[in-house]
Amino acid sequence: MSAQLATPSLETIRQQFAFERQSAKARHRDIADKLQISEGELIAAHAGVQEEAALLRATRLQADWPALIKALEPLGEVMALTRNISCVHEKTGVYKNVSETGHVGLVLGGDIDLRAFYGYWAHGFAVTETVEKGVQQSLQFFDAEGTAIHKVFIKPQSHVEAYEAFVKQFADADQAPGMTAKHAPSVPADKPDSEVDVTGFQSAWRALQDTHDFFGLLKKYGVSRLQSMRLAEPEYVQQLTLESARQLLETAANDSVALMIFVANPGMVQIHSGIIKKVAVMGPWLNVLDPGFNLHLREDHIASAWIVRKPTVDGLVTSLELFDADGNVIAMFFGERKPGKPELAEWRALADTLLKDHELCLN
Repeated sequence: MSAQLATPSLETIRQQFAFERQSAKARHRDIADKLQISEGELIAAHAGVQEEAALLRATRLQADWPALIKALEPLGEVMALTRNISCVHEKTGVYKNVSETGHVGLVLGGDIDLRAFYGYWAHGFAVTETVEKGVQQSLQFFDAEGTAIHKVFIKPQSHVEAYEAFVKQFADADQAPGMTAKHAPSVPADKPDSEVDVTGFQSAWRALQDTHDFFGLLKKYGVSRLQSMRLAEPEYVQQLTLESARQLLETAANDSVALMIFVANPGMVQIHSGIIKKVAVMGPWLNVLDPGFNLHLREDHIASAWIVRKPTVDGLVTSLELFDADGNVIAMFFGERKPGKPELAEWRALADTLLKDHELCLN
């Protein structure tokens, strides 16, 4: 095992950031990886920087996350970004209809559709960066390890004065540079299938009334989401080829099938609803490039893909769920629907086509 390098100094982080951004146009996450620090530490190293010539300046924000999100509506139309290691979800809109219950927040503004889990939020910054096209302003939120949870980017049509007032209102009293990133706890291994009450689990799956009850089902039986794919009855879960995500997006775009596309990390779920139009493959990236919505998905990270059906009071709800090699969910795709209505027949037909094509590949 190689020795862990010492954490670089704040000055080294700032210098390396400036060099990488100017010479190689490297992304924040890649620069942080090169420095063997988290992205949050990279941004925090620039907190309190006052020099106008600095490439990046950051203002640490107060840790009142529900109040911060509630105060975003006056900023007008902005771009919301949520990502995990394999997928990036970008959506333009206004933060409307914001609420929270306990540590769970909702944004139901139509275009901006979010589920925030504030218990994972630990650090927030207002970031000003000089880029090729001018100055980019954003709000960036991280967990205790310094992993990005959610970002809000100011667009040309945003209300810049409202943004500046927001930063002034929520600036933290402590603007000292740097942060201490905690080590992520190790993820417990799945318990052996032999120790799971499979009969009870399958019976509870058949008795589902709402897709939102699925998380509770997994928790009750001590089953991970990927493990549940193996243990479910074939009536409800079938595995597909790794190319199914590309086929789904291209067919949905060609046939104008309205989708719901979920991308999540532990602290945030971001959802797009509607018809997609432009699907493009660029190297390992599978992209949706539409006005107001972009998706960037690493196809080479897909380790398994599954068609999943869950019973509800409105009938079966079908999804395509993608997992990486560590069992993490990359993205989930549903047909666009509202509670109280059955899922779209066009979406169910598309899912059936994916299954038929998979069966042909096996024969």
